[in-house]
Amino acid sequence: MKAKYVNPFTDFGFKKIFGEEASKPLLIDFLNALLPPENQIKNLSFKNTEQLGFLKNDRKAIYDIYCESQTGEKFIVELQKAQQNFFIERTIYYSTFPIREQAEQGQWDFRLKAVYCIGILDFTFKDYDNETEGGDWKHEIKLKDQNGKVFYDKLTYIYLEMPNFNKKENELETRLDQWLYFIKYLEDFQNIPQIFKNEVVFTKAFKKAELAKFNQAEMDSYEYSLKIFRDLHNTYDFAVEKALSEGLAKGIEQGIEQGIEQGEKKARIETAIAAKNMNMSKSDIAKLTGLSVEEIDKL
Repeated sequence: MKAKYVNPFTDFGFKKIFGEEASKPLLIDFLNALLPPENQIKNLSFKNTEQLGFLKNDRKAIYDIYCESQTGEKFIVELQKAQQNFFIERTIYYSTFPIREQAEQGQWDFRLKAVYCIGILDFTFKDYDNETEGGDWKHEIKLKDQNGKVFYDKLTYIYLEMPNFNKKENELETRLDQWLYFIKYLEDFQNIPQIFKNEVVFTKAFKKAELAKFNQAEMDSYEYSLKIFRDLHNTYDFAVEKALSEGLAKGIEQGIEQGIEQGEKKARIETAIAAKNMNMSKSDIAKLTGLSVEEIDKL
């Protein structure tokens, strides 16, 4: 059956729904579903998604969506399609840019506005040994001391593991539940689910996502984005299956964990090679695979 709505896990689809000026009410509603009642935002402005370091040789950060609330809080929203090496470290590094940009010239008292890094993940973490049965789908992390007390409350990382979100329509309880249900199953919908029919924000979201309303230029961009998404998913899945089987075989002699790590590394390299053949930029390949630009140059 032909899809009626855009795939939100493509770069084009995600930014079409959340990253355009006309999408601000949708993004605000989504962010407020993540925030506590006392931190709700009323308006926001989009900022440049490419952030440069202070020095010439500093690495830069490229965000999917970067915005600022009316009171100065910064929000980085990232859609991550594949697990990669040092993913957590990358998000922490990205969070330093909106912190450093708040530095004022001349006399400054170091007062900072809050920074939120939000990752919508099309994979599950392997980093937690104490997840609940079935897997947690939301992780909210703050800087805490040895007693679990929040030491600094203006830096928050929120990770949403979409594969672990398996609620059905009749199980949706919160606004965040509704948004994650919308994101995860949008491409499969042929009609607007009953739970969304009287919701003004979601009615707008479905209109934004309806393929029939795209002009030819938008459709061409989406088809290209969808092709990259599918090709890379297929390439990555095949590479993982092949590399893991080889890694597990080696793991009998070297240790299972080490063998799996070698297999995953090989899968990322094969994915990067496929992405280079599709003329993707080095920064996008690095973001997709977790390989450094230097490693990509050697492929």
